[in-house]
Amino acid sequence: MKNINIEIDEKQYESLKATKKRHGLTWRGMLLHAQRELDSGQATE
Repeated sequence: MKNINIEIDEKQYESLKATKKRHGLTWRGMLLHAQRELDSGQATE
């Protein structure tokens, strides 16, 4: 299994962590969900 490491500031980390918790996801689950959304063409920035 591969590992992914990224650097983000504290404010962005806390925001991502809150979203992850709110939706009951793991970090892996949140990344895979984002991939599906992007591939479906329905994600917006």
